[in-house]
Amino acid sequence: MTSVKATTKAPNLSDPQYYFNRELSWIEFNRRVLHEAMDERTRFLERLKFSAIFSSNLDEFFMVRVAILKDQIAAQVSTLTPDGRTPEQQLEAISAHLRPLVLEQHRHFEQTLRPQMKAQGIHLVDYPDLTHKQQLYLQNLYEQRLFPVLTPLAIDPSHPFPLMANLSLNLAVSLKHPKTGEDRFARVKVPNILPRFVPLPSELYALKKGEPGHWAGVPLEQVIAHNLASLFPGMLIQGHHFFRITRDADLEFAEDEADDLLLEIQQELRKRRFGGSVVRLEIQPLMPESIRTLLMEEMHLPEADIYEIDELINLKDLMSFMALPLQDLKDSPWTPVIPPRLRHANQPGITPPEGETVFSVLQHGDLLVHHPYESFSASVELFIQQAALDPNVLAIKMTLYRTSGDSPIISSLITAAENGKQVAALVELKARFDEENNIGWAQKLEKSGVHVAYGLIGLKTHSKIVLVVRQEGEYIRRYVHIGTGNYNSKTAKLYTDLGLLSCREDLGADLTDLFNYLTGYSWQHSYRKLLVSPVTTRNRITAMIQREIEQCQQGNSGHIMAKMNSLVDALLIQKLYEASQAGVKIDLIVRGICCLRPGVTGISDNIRVISIVGRFLEHARIFHFHNNGEEEVYIGSADWMPRNLDRRVEAVTPRD
Repeated sequence: MTSVKATTKAPNLSDPQYYFNRELSWIEFNRRVLHEAMDERTRFLERLKFSAIFSSNLDEFFMVRVAILKDQIAAQVSTLTPDGRTPEQQLEAISAHLRPLVLEQHRHFEQTLRPQMKAQGIHLVDYPDLTHKQQLYLQNLYEQRLFPVLTPLAIDPSHPFPLMANLSLNLAVSLKHPKTGEDRFARVKVPNILPRFVPLPSELYALKKGEPGHWAGVPLEQVIAHNLASLFPGMLIQGHHFFRITRDADLEFAEDEADDLLLEIQQELRKRRFGGSVVRLEIQPLMPESIRTLLMEEMHLPEADIYEIDELINLKDLMSFMALPLQDLKDSPWTPVIPPRLRHANQPGITPPEGETVFSVLQHGDLLVHHPYESFSASVELFIQQAALDPNVLAIKMTLYRTSGDSPIISSLITAAENGKQVAALVELKARFDEENNIGWAQKLEKSGVHVAYGLIGLKTHSKIVLVVRQEGEYIRRYVHIGTGNYNSKTAKLYTDLGLLSCREDLGADLTDLFNYLTGYSWQHSYRKLLVSPVTTRNRITAMIQREIEQCQQGNSGHIMAKMNSLVDALLIQKLYEASQAGVKIDLIVRGICCLRPGVTGISDNIRVISIVGRFLEHARIFHFHNNGEEEVYIGSADWMPRNLDRRVEAVTPRD
């Protein structure tokens, strides 16, 4: 172990040189995602999936992070980031790092993945390369399905520049009047009524002898592009050029002034689609300068916001190929196991109180479940389902941040309410990009008699908690679930998460206090076991790091291990630097953003950081403190970011 000598002048731990930039660190995370698409050890369709995820991640990055930086510039914000950059400098750095990465992605798709698709029998064909029969089929499809819904919009002094939806793919069409010779310009939006990659019927694959054929099709925008004459009869079509826009999608509203939060968010969602300023324009390199300039002027975009894309724009739609029934090109299916202690509680046809239940299992001790390796449906969903049916259960309270569209948990809450139980659900309406889904569930729950709350003003409720109150003889016992992941049966098969099921009295009492805080006017400042943001988490984590420092100063060993999605908070990073200087060994597993610089001489010699990106999304937050052999381990919903520590309601629980 190394440490800074006492005689050495203490370094300034807030010096920008000791920090990675948040946005650039995120780009490096997305580079790791792209690496999975380029790694030949990855099953082929999974490679297409990772390329799609890379593009989807970029969309959200521009809609939120780049949009925020642009807003800061417009507001003349001059505050520097911990790494010492202004908003302008961050945007310049983002552009410098992203452009070669996007170019690399598209070049890899065209030169590597697309030929390999053909070799695997997946033929994504360009329209000009189709046979005459194939083109006739697509022309008929166009006339029947596409032509009636397409709306060409002329752009000239009598036709104002059209309002374009966020993430819309469009055609810029160059026209010439046959009599006057006057140049014209029109825009055609690519609708989403058909798949982005339009399949051909199997009899029209027209494959060479011995060539595999599982799917064949063509990009939808090319079908439209080669039938433009029907939209502009009598005009001379000079050319067409594809482009795509990305808008600011971060919701903005005065939460403390909103009389009806649900209505306010519904209004903001309508604005998100068309109202946000454009933050990125993706175009093809051969777009004429006149059209390029027109788009830039009308959307108020500088050159820095233009991204030239060779060939296909928007590779996010490659995800659709995961639906092909080609299992040998995908990861082997993983079937979650039922936690051993719950195997008898999952017997079909047995409902509480008959037979063994989750409640009787928990009375013999806590249960830690690990998804997706252990079944979410046979543990967490079973816990809520049995609570809904158990006549001894009096109340169920839970938080819902993100849930699936056909959620069994929602159905169980409705059943519980119909069975006369007190059911309260804290539905977070501000869960980014899930707002509309959550509004729908909130309204459905309310109609079923569930008490629905929408969280606290100024705070997002990000905690993953369930409280079940059960009458057992003359006593009332409280059962809890505290987890690291959302109550979503679909993502529970894709994300690695942990959950603690328990009937410990101290945890039940803490969750009771926390739910009173969320649904009422309580302002609890201390908890028995839980770390709760924004109240206690920051101080308790800081204190536990300090405890490791003091152990080393007393000649003992110190060790911290932490696994999280993101490490951004500058104050905690400084505390970790102090711990490293004192000789504390620190092992960090940070999937995404990490602003801490490991291995800096005299600052972070004892800190090691790794990132895991693979088949499952690493989502669990786990914090381990050696505590001179009296180890403390915590799991919960909070990353080490300012928002999770100061602006969200989070719950972190000790393992025991």
